[in-house]
Amino acid sequence: MTTVVGPATGRQLAVATLAGLALLGVLAAGIGLGPAGWAVGLGHTLALVTLLARAARRAGVARLGPADLVTLTRAVLAVGVSALVADGLAGRPVPAPVLVALAGTALALDLVDGWVARRTATTSAPGARFDMEADAALILVLSVHAVTLLGPWTLAVGGMRYAFVLAGRVQPWLRAPLPPRYSAKVVAAAQGVVLVVVAAGVLAPPVATALVAAALAALVWSFGHDVVRLAAIARRTRPESARPARSGWRRALARAGTVLAGLLLVLALLAPADPALLTPAAFTRIPVEGLLAVAALLLLVRAPRPARLAAGLGGALLGLLTVGKLVDVGFTAALARPFRPVIDWPLFADAARFVTESAGGPGSAVAVLLAVALLIGIPVLLLLSALRVASALTRHRRSAAAGVVLLAVGWLGCAALDVEPTPGPPVAAASTTAFLTDIARRVLADLRDPGLFAAEVADDRFRDTPGPDLLTALRGKDVLVVFVESYGRDAVQRPAYAASVGEVLADGDRRLGSAGFGSRSGYLRSPTVGGASWLAHATLLAGVRVDNQQRYDALHRTDRSTLVGAFGRAGWRTVAVQPGTTTGWPQAGFYGYRRVYESADLGYRGPNFSFATMPDQFTLAAFERLERSTPDRPPLMAEIALMSSHAPWSPLPGLLGWDSLGDGAVFAPMASGPGGLPKAILSRDPAVVRADYRRSIEYSLGAVLSYVQTYGDDDLVLVLLGDHQPAPLVTGPDAGADVPVTVVARDPAVLDRVAGWGWGTGLRPAPGAPVWPMEEFRDRFLATFSRDTPR
Repeated sequence: MTTVVGPATGRQLAVATLAGLALLGVLAAGIGLGPAGWAVGLGHTLALVTLLARAARRAGVARLGPADLVTLTRAVLAVGVSALVADGLAGRPVPAPVLVALAGTALALDLVDGWVARRTATTSAPGARFDMEADAALILVLSVHAVTLLGPWTLAVGGMRYAFVLAGRVQPWLRAPLPPRYSAKVVAAAQGVVLVVVAAGVLAPPVATALVAAALAALVWSFGHDVVRLAAIARRTRPESARPARSGWRRALARAGTVLAGLLLVLALLAPADPALLTPAAFTRIPVEGLLAVAALLLLVRAPRPARLAAGLGGALLGLLTVGKLVDVGFTAALARPFRPVIDWPLFADAARFVTESAGGPGSAVAVLLAVALLIGIPVLLLLSALRVASALTRHRRSAAAGVVLLAVGWLGCAALDVEPTPGPPVAAASTTAFLTDIARRVLADLRDPGLFAAEVADDRFRDTPGPDLLTALRGKDVLVVFVESYGRDAVQRPAYAASVGEVLADGDRRLGSAGFGSRSGYLRSPTVGGASWLAHATLLAGVRVDNQQRYDALHRTDRSTLVGAFGRAGWRTVAVQPGTTTGWPQAGFYGYRRVYESADLGYRGPNFSFATMPDQFTLAAFERLERSTPDRPPLMAEIALMSSHAPWSPLPGLLGWDSLGDGAVFAPMASGPGGLPKAILSRDPAVVRADYRRSIEYSLGAVLSYVQTYGDDDLVLVLLGDHQPAPLVTGPDAGADVPVTVVARDPAVLDRVAGWGWGTGLRPAPGAPVWPMEEFRDRFLATFSRDTPR
């Protein structure tokens, strides 16, 4: 800030306050602002003027100069950006052109305030600080917005600066001034530009992900570079006489700290990326990467600055790789597969939504803060550890060189003899190198996948089949495709579940049989495990394997025909019942639905049951009320996605009389769950989680079978199937991806048509029942029930 004479700062800040309020008013009148946008916008304005007034008083600034006013304009524009982002987090649509216009203008003005300060000879340290803080605040807000597009990891872009400031509170040497560095300015400017481009929505998700990841990597490098420089300055500027003599216990603590730093680096190098390998044996090995790193540092020992720079960068890189291993562990535990770096970023947003809706807002906030702390803290911790170890190596070069030689000989010997003293990985380890190689393979596979998928989509067997020739054997029937969440093979085969779930199915066979219904059952192989149900829905309906978000997004940009569309062309009314959809489903038009019922459309006024917005019984009752009970209607084809068996599976509703459901308020006493803790993951005990899962499947199946018994008639055909197996926590490792599928009908002609499928009689598929890839179901179903089509 400049120190132009005149006591006008208060008036200038008052004008800034009015400008912020006016901007919020314009946004409210033009595009509409929700309560969250107003609250955050007003809070941002108040914080801006309060902090700026405080800084002006401390610096003795009587009046903001021309360059400061440009910076203040940028800060006011950021108020509008924060209001729009807050509305987006609250579920309101964010108009990308308005957001980009505000943020882009603020970034462009960043080029102006410095020029104005130089032209008017009003440059100052407070002004530079104000400029930097305005940049940091805007980047933080934009990184929060990127969370909704790419996942919580993007918070690291905006949080890095504030983490560095907090670290300076703990380590004063990090607060020392540094001479300006052109590369740091370029990296800082790139963050805002990248985030604005991503916010514009003009980039495909993989490209946006790669761009933000590259910006984050550059930011980590820039801060790492500054840490190394500050450490060198601290050593040079602290005279030997100023260093207090260390007592024995202080020396012991210092040595223990160095040993701990070395252990952290070794543990990071040895840590496996597969939860099945997280055993003590995994950490009793010799990491070849550690030996090579120490050898490289010893070679650079006579060039201290390059050595410390290499150590710092190596520690930061190892920290990022360790975060990657933790992400792999999480993905494998939840989805039975490792993280795919190019295409899986959107899943973080879905995970955050799951935590929010199952554990509530505070739980979601804690989870996001923990994730950001790990994302930033692990690389910083390992960077500092590497610097400490590098410093120790320079003081003990001979001992370190001898140790490296001995361990290298031991590593080579263990590798040659393939030594495995305990069941598990060999002693001669190169796990971090293997992890990097595996990541490279995944990236290459993901980059090749769009071409392969395009060829699969183009092979569309029923695209041009006329409507009158489709589904002729089902004319006049109501066909319901009902997905039961997390209903996998383990539910009917694993001993822990099979007895009680099997009894529900056996009882259903008896009750439906007495009502004249029959059934045939087999298995489909789902494209996903543990979550991402939408991939299974898309696979079944489009008849092409959709096993990742990249394919899912690409599918909806094609003209691929769908099972829903085939029913529509043949004269059916097609509807989707999606109780889990609360913020719109823009892809619905691709499938060919004439009506989509989201959560708000079903008339439910009762409580949520953890992640499920309503009990499955109410979903089915609402469908019956809104569609099947309508007089003089065409036949229906409905896809119904049931949610009560979605993790975390507690609390659960119970089955009630169909006439007593009303608006769902009757379920309120059931929603508190054991111990009166609604919407909580009640236990981490696997036995409790598995029991909750079993009960949820029993409930969902019971609701569907009761619906058929109550409302079924000669014209009802039910396709009942699971979307995916539950998470490995429930199934154990290597459980596969098979899900049961059953066709239920009262008309024997329908079941006669599927006799050639080889499926067994009854609701419970036999262990040896046929298993089809889920993507084959569409064509088999259409061929079986259509006229003159090749089977």
